[in-house]
Order: sequence, then structure tokens, then C-alpha cells
Amino acid sequence: MLKKIRRILAALCFIAVTLLFLDFTGTLHHWLGWTAKVQLVPAILAMNFVVIAVLAVITLIFGRIYCSVICPLGVMQDIISWIHSKRKKNRFTYSKELKWLRYPVLVVFIIAIVLGIVGLMAILEPYSTFGIIATNLLQPVYQWANNGIAAIAEHFNSYSVYTTEVWIKSTASIATAITLFAVIAFLAWRGGRTWCNTICPVGTFLSFIARFSLLKVHIDGDKCIKCGMCTRNCKASCINHEDGTVDHSRCVTCGNCIEKCHKDAIYYGRPRKSSLATATAEQTATAGDDTTQQVDKSKRAFLIGSGIAIATTAMAQGKKKVDGGLAAIQEKQMPKRKRAITPPGSISARNMAHHCVACQLCVAECPNNVLQPSSDLETFMQPIMSYERGYCRPECTRCSQVCPAGAIKPITVEDKSSTKIGKAVWTHFLCIPTKDKTEDGNPVACGNCARHCPTQAITMMPLNENDEKSPIVPLVIDDNKCIGCGACEHVCPARPVAAIHVEGLEDHRTI
Repeated sequence: MLKKIRRILAALCFIAVTLLFLDFTGTLHHWLGWTAKVQLVPAILAMNFVVIAVLAVITLIFGRIYCSVICPLGVMQDIISWIHSKRKKNRFTYSKELKWLRYPVLVVFIIAIVLGIVGLMAILEPYSTFGIIATNLLQPVYQWANNGIAAIAEHFNSYSVYTTEVWIKSTASIATAITLFAVIAFLAWRGGRTWCNTICPVGTFLSFIARFSLLKVHIDGDKCIKCGMCTRNCKASCINHEDGTVDHSRCVTCGNCIEKCHKDAIYYGRPRKSSLATATAEQTATAGDDTTQQVDKSKRAFLIGSGIAIATTAMAQGKKKVDGGLAAIQEKQMPKRKRAITPPGSISARNMAHHCVACQLCVAECPNNVLQPSSDLETFMQPIMSYERGYCRPECTRCSQVCPAGAIKPITVEDKSSTKIGKAVWTHFLCIPTKDKTEDGNPVACGNCARHCPTQAITMMPLNENDEKSPIVPLVIDDNKCIGCGACEHVCPARPVAAIHVEGLEDHRTI
């Protein structure tokens, strides 16, 4: 019963979190957004004390079920390990705790959080690691499948499903995702929960609490025949059947050992009277506990969430094309910015560095394809803004709605329209009117940036007032009106780099 309930809850949580990263319509967030907010590290960075307290209480009562039910990376490892177990059964062995590795990694992780080293934190934090894998590897596959269905539906004159652009966020992010998945999958294939119990800082942190949990896996010495089935099926490698002990700091309460024991020698609950001597050897004795009855099976069933209602919709506005044409155009490249642009609601680059877990949920959810993972070492995997595929529309606040860690604070449409995240900068020699001429020798007229500026911050003026043939260029950019949305940069026809681009601000301000 324990294993069945654990698997059902784990499957529900894993599907919900995965769909949250795959969905590009923004619809599922209303039902599934809580699955990101109950992750431990995002809750800590967001100072969500209610979630932190609930997770601590759950661990104190049930042990490390967070790792086997709530954590998507843990469930992903279980799926990989389960696939291997279909071919090779009874393949695990007991191994001692690698303290020399677990605790230094935890210390490094804490230092990374304090210093705001986002890249290092993202690679170690399990939710962020899964987010990187889901966004860069799973979402493109999901989008390709969606586009295939849309093409089939269109063939039958049905437009209930619309296509979406599939693009590689960055070379560094997809390389990181492939590497992380390969390493974690390899460890899970060979050793089950090796990553969780040697590298993962969240697992190490929860292990301190799990040592004192109320309900644990115990071995009844009077019934145990030391057959070793429990050890060979423990994916956490924490059961030593030779001396009848369980390392509760590494046990994730999966229930495999209980299912495989044919002598009913392993149970989950409070220690039985006959097992008190063994429990003392494990340093988990509860002296004075004279309970003689077996723990009721109903106590093994734990519930950590209510039923999840999953609803999807295909009704959304397709991406708008501006100033399009039939001619093939050169791919636009990201300009070299002196300072990266962080989303409205992030307050400042410092706030992003100290709160962002680089889970890339905002990247996956951005409907305008503005957000992408940073490739710079200083902000590695942290979402930054660039306007090659769209611009940050003033009416869109989705990234602030989905961020679980408080790196992007919730912001209203009104506040976003007056939040300055950067400033537009015009580059003279890249501008079309200054370098291209018509057949009669006059400068080519453009003005895309001024026409599409939502705040009317750009004024087109002659480059030389004394020359009647002087090109009309965006000579004046009102710093008091420009909010850094990137509309001008996005619609600029100059290639490969836009003639007008946005430089980010260290601290956002209201205009």
C-alpha cells in the first residue's frame, strides 16, 4: 500500500511539473503553478515560510518523501532506474554514506546561494536541474509534436491547435541540459539514487531532518533471515541486511524493500518492541516505547496534496509578424550589451542573482520568445532578455506570475508599463537610412523603431539639419519615456545586428 500510494502521488506531481514546463500557452499555470512553489529551494529564496514549515513537518513525520514524491528530478531518476530494473532485477548493494562528498557539496551550494553564483546553484539544485532539462530537451519535442498535430488539423480545416516557433534557446543551455541528463541518467541506471545521496544538496539537507522522523523503515530482527532481498532492491543503497540497519538519512521511503520482503521483516512506522535493540544500534531507538502492536496499515498511507485538475487549451493568439515580406532575410544576432537586461519585476540584477534558481520556467512560459538562458559565466543559466524573436509586450506579465523563487516579483500591467528595465541606444553606422540609398540617390526611408515604440520615446529627425537630403534617423531617444521593452530593436530591419538596441539597467526604476 505504501509503495502504491507513493507511486501515484509521485506520478501526479511529476506529470504536473513537467506539463508546467512544456506548456507554452500559459494556461496550465493557473492549475499547476503551485507545483513549482512547493519546491524547497525556491520556497526558501522566496521566503515562503508556510511551504518551508509544511515540508519540514512532512519530513519529520514521514521521512524524505519529498525526494521520492515532490522532487521532479528524483522521480525522473526513479523512472530511469525502474526501466533498468525490468531487465536486471535485484541489482543494488549496500554502500556507506559518502560524507566526504555530500557535506562539502552542501557547503558549496550554500556559498553559491549567498554569493549569488546562479550557474553553480542551478546545476546542483534538483528542481532547477530538471527545469533546464525540461525546457531545453523536452519542450522542443513537445512543440514539434504540437506543430505536427496543428498541420494535420489544418488539413481538415480545423484551427483549434496553432503552431508555435521551436528554437534553441542557447548553445550553452542545451549543452548543459544534455550533459546533466546524461550524467544523472547514467547514475540512475547504474545505482538508482546515487545522485540524490551523494551530490544533491537538498537531499543532504533533508537527511538531517529525516534522521529524527517519526515514521521510518525498520527491520524486525526476529523475522529477518538475512536473505538480502531488501538490500538488493534498495535504490538508495541504505539497507545493510547483514547487521539489520537502515541509514534513515538516505532512505527516501520508496517502499521497495517492504514489497520484496517475504517474511514481513521490514515495516514502515514506529519501531516494534522486538526491534528496539536493532533500533538502538541504528541510533534511532525510542527508549521506553512499549508499543507491541504492529503499526496500522492506514498510517502508512500519507497524503501530501489534493487531486490535480489538468486542463489544457489551444486557444491563444499566434505570434504576430511585423513588417514581413516574401524575401528571405538574414537571421538577426544578439548585440553585445554592456549590461544584460533582466525582466520587469526583477527589481535589479542583484535581486536576480540572489533569488533566481535558474529553473527556466519563465523562459519556457515566455509567449514572446524574449527570455533565454544566459551563456555568460557571471549569470550562467539565469534568464536574460533579448529581442531577436520578439519584444517584451507591456501587457504581458507571465514571467512574474510563474516565478516560484521571488526573483521576478508579481507585477501588474500598469506597473510594467512604467517600469524602466533598460534604455535604447542608436548606432549610427548600422542604421539603414545612413548606409543605403534608393536608385535616385536619396537615403532609404525607414522609421520602424519610431512607429512601433509603445511609449513614443523615439523621434525621427534629419541627421544634418542643413542638408535637405540628409537621412531621417532616430536621433532623439527620450530617456524619460523609454522603458527598454525592445520593440525598436526587434523591428529594426538592419542585419545581422540591429541599429538600435537596448542596454540593461543595474537597478530598475519607475518613470
